[in-house]
Amino acid sequence: MLVSRFHKGVVLACALFVAGIASASPTRAQSDDLAANNQRISELYGAGKYPEAIPLAERSLELTRSQKGQDHVDTAIRMVWVAMLYRNQDRAAEAEPLLKRTVSILEKALGPDHPDVGVSLHHLAELHRNQGRYTEAEPLYERSLAIFEKALGPDHRDVGTALNNLADLYRDRGRAAEAEPLFKRALTIFEKALGPDHPFVLTSLDNLAELYRKQGRTAEAEPLMKRSLAITEKALGPDHLDLMQSLNNLAALYETQGRYAEAEPLRRRALAIRDKALGPEGGGKPPEAAPVVTSSIAAPTVPLPARPKRPKKAPKAPDWRTEVWR
Repeated sequence: MLVSRFHKGVVLACALFVAGIASASPTRAQSDDLAANNQRISELYGAGKYPEAIPLAERSLELTRSQKGQDHVDTAIRMVWVAMLYRNQDRAAEAEPLLKRTVSILEKALGPDHPDVGVSLHHLAELHRNQGRYTEAEPLYERSLAIFEKALGPDHRDVGTALNNLADLYRDRGRAAEAEPLFKRALTIFEKALGPDHPFVLTSLDNLAELYRKQGRTAEAEPLMKRSLAITEKALGPDHLDLMQSLNNLAALYETQGRYAEAEPLRRRALAIRDKALGPEGGGKPPEAAPVVTSSIAAPTVPLPARPKRPKKAPKAPDWRTEVWR
């Protein structure tokens, strides 16, 4: 999967904490308590301290529910925060009813075609997919995509994200013919909306190249892998671990074609990068200051099967419209 190079959902910028949460009659002390609580959740989430953030997020949900009511949009947003934290702690069974309730609240409050409904559907689809419940995830992805296209227009970057993730589901289910046009359209959208060297473009290139590779279409995969390698090196520098992975991917492609003389220098360079970053035999820890490609926009998760797991940067504080990611 496009190892969490994506995530941040859709349009409206809903901050993790809402200043001055007023209800019909909350006291100033209650509002201050809620704002402080939400700020702390943001800090803990950003530090990857999910177990510590969960009880605070649960308290934020209860405070908002008591101030705004069971069916308020703000209550639904807090439910997503809690669900995201549960998901990150492998508590999918607890996250699922919260996300389903969120969809119900937002549909009633905002209408079935509102972008925020699309985001909540996408979150639920991601949860099902991570559980291997592909049959349940697929219609949620498809409905989410339809909502985004209608609300945001066919060329919006969040439409590109939804296309990419739906295509990845199709690919995982062995439906390459359906996945390919969606991956291509996502790539076009990202190039136009974000520029040719954006990380989302890199993600789309990797996904499409992996699709071609699995089909034995190596001649079509090769230029995509080369472009991905060039973007990665430009963004991260010549010694970053992500570059090592890109080099190995291209080398592996050459080896399947019997082009060992071209593969060998790529393997050697990848090994040198590994040794420099991790120490001989890869036993060391990656340098903490190593640069990481980050995204300024939010988008749902995008799959990148071609890339092995890599050192992760601490996640940013959650935007409820985010984390479709990985």
